[in-house]
Amino acid sequence: MTRRGTAAEGARADSRSAAATLGVRALAMAAHRLDRCRSIDEVAQVAASVALEVLGARHVTFGRIQQDTLRTVVIEPAPVDPRVVWLVRASYRADDRPALRTLIRDRASWVAHARTVHDEPTAPGDPDAGDPVEVETLRELDSVSALASPVVVNGSVWGQIHAVRSRPGPPFRIDDVARAEVLAALAAGAIARVDLEAQVRHLVADDPLTGLANRRIADAEAEAALDSGYETCIVMCDVDGLKRVNDELGHDTGDDLLRSVADVLSRASAALPGSTAARIGGDEFCLVTVGRRRAEVAEVMAATIAEFPLPHGAAISYGIASTAVTGSVSARHLFRQADTAQYKAKRARARTLRAAAPAAADPAVTAERVLVAGTAAIVAAQSGVVPRLCAFAAAATETLGGSAWAVLTRRSADDPPAAVARGGSPAELGVESSTAVVIHGLWQVEVGMSATAATGEIVATSLDALAAVAVLGAR
Repeated sequence: MTRRGTAAEGARADSRSAAATLGVRALAMAAHRLDRCRSIDEVAQVAASVALEVLGARHVTFGRIQQDTLRTVVIEPAPVDPRVVWLVRASYRADDRPALRTLIRDRASWVAHARTVHDEPTAPGDPDAGDPVEVETLRELDSVSALASPVVVNGSVWGQIHAVRSRPGPPFRIDDVARAEVLAALAAGAIARVDLEAQVRHLVADDPLTGLANRRIADAEAEAALDSGYETCIVMCDVDGLKRVNDELGHDTGDDLLRSVADVLSRASAALPGSTAARIGGDEFCLVTVGRRRAEVAEVMAATIAEFPLPHGAAISYGIASTAVTGSVSARHLFRQADTAQYKAKRARARTLRAAAPAAADPAVTAERVLVAGTAAIVAAQSGVVPRLCAFAAAATETLGGSAWAVLTRRSADDPPAAVARGGSPAELGVESSTAVVIHGLWQVEVGMSATAATGEIVATSLDALAAVAVLGAR
């Protein structure tokens, strides 16, 4: 026969063994579940739900610690007690919570008990009860015990797992702390992996300057949108005035301008769920939408651009292509159609601006603008006469509202000039324009001018001076 006490002790041992086995299995399953997580929120949710099971807790919170401040990311289960809700919504500074300070500093777990194993209140000042602040919090919640384990990622405390047991129930013991620390380590590994994957995706998929998707992602999203069978729209965008901003204010300001364009496209994308905003390259951007009517896309683009104008007088020209108009086409064809529409919109905007310009601008002001733009362009140009003259011609033509420019040279004073470089685009039919010819030695520069641009001796003198600077400074 087996003595009664021996049988009872054996039963308790079997019970502890079964509980330990259950805990190990739950942690093993947690490792597999965490390995499938693809975001921090998923990691937090899995860690909290597993901790609830393996720790036998009433509530488990998964918190993030930044700048010595703790905030809750996930709580399981969702609390209904107003006292718990209030505590979860609050953020905690390490300066106010000694236990949190110790967890961050020493990367060590802590436990606190408001009641003993016999369900009696712990004595005030009892060192075995843990931190007095945490003990008082437990009393406010009429809870028994609490523990917290640090989530250490890459050598730093990233966050914590915090568990609370309510009455009736025993206080947390050393085995519970060990399970919490194992789970925290598993969660830390998953967070490090998710963070690394996010960094790789950022390097591969994102434009480093603006944070938008890059051309590769835009192409892939367009292909996927077309394969879906829903109406697909592509919006091609171009920045009007970027070159002027770069020349007059510097490339850092130009980069800020591109980021402003990205912000506008991001807002438009947010107003069109399922769309993707991308920077194609340089000053070209696009928006790919799926399942949105062309009229809706056009309305959102117009409203967003009007609400968030670009700085420095720059603007966005855009064109839209839709499968509702083109029918079943390839992504490349749809991009090309949108680019053609964007180019037409850009030309129409330029015509509108020229028509709105005053017919009798102040020649002195115009001459000053030509000098500022031309000088900046010459200074930024590569060494050599031709690059410097080309930079001057392009800047002066843009400032004077012209369309095309050219740089020519002669072998001798008696020979006719031959073009060595041309730029810009020919003026459209019906658009009045003129050309200012500037000669310096054997070099000749033809600067395009709009019909409304100010002329006169002071403007001609500024052009002559810039040509001289470009040629003589290159020697």
